[in-house]
Amino acid sequence: MTERPIRLIIADDHPVVRDGIRGMFAADPGFEVLGEAGDGAQAVDLARVLEPDVILMDLRMPTMDGVTAIKKLAELGLAARVLVLTTYDTDRDVIPAIEAGATGYVLKDTAPDELIRAVRTAARGEAVLSPSVATRLLGQVRTPADPLSARELEILRLIADGHTNREAAAHLFISEATVKSHVLHIYAKLGVNDRAAAVATAFRRGLLTTDDSR
Repeated sequence: MTERPIRLIIADDHPVVRDGIRGMFAADPGFEVLGEAGDGAQAVDLARVLEPDVILMDLRMPTMDGVTAIKKLAELGLAARVLVLTTYDTDRDVIPAIEAGATGYVLKDTAPDELIRAVRTAARGEAVLSPSVATRLLGQVRTPADPLSARELEILRLIADGHTNREAAAHLFISEATVKSHVLHIYAKLGVNDRAAAVATAFRRGLLTTDDSR
């Protein structure tokens, strides 16, 4: 008996990327591309109607991002496996996607044959990670993030409250250069690159509460 093709939905906000992925899988009789979505909301809507086996999900899309879409799929109880296919492998991208329920996480520079294997693996419900992503996750397990110092937490609370570096310096009676140095240490410890991501990550990890940003 012939095995049923793996049914796919491709979610990416770049039409050229979607076309390339569609062409790759359409050429393989082991796959059937059911549809394409330009954002996470469309992906969820298509998944409800078409019932795919696997959704190839980009993360940074308009209207609804990939992580939000993964959470929504889980809330709806849809059986589709989600394989994240993205350019980004930072902690702030990888960890929320895995926590939201993604079955796998691969990068867009993955070779075509490896991507095909990754989709087959995800369709079986088995976890699949790009090497750099696996290394990052293992590093987090083996080397827990350095805790923020009391001073760094003070500065982080001020950042969450909307203060600039200069305002934080005046509030704490230290130099602006010292604040900048602390901010860089905060970024490094949280694995982020900007103030918004630092605050979001701190809330997610329980380092900040809503009272801290008032």
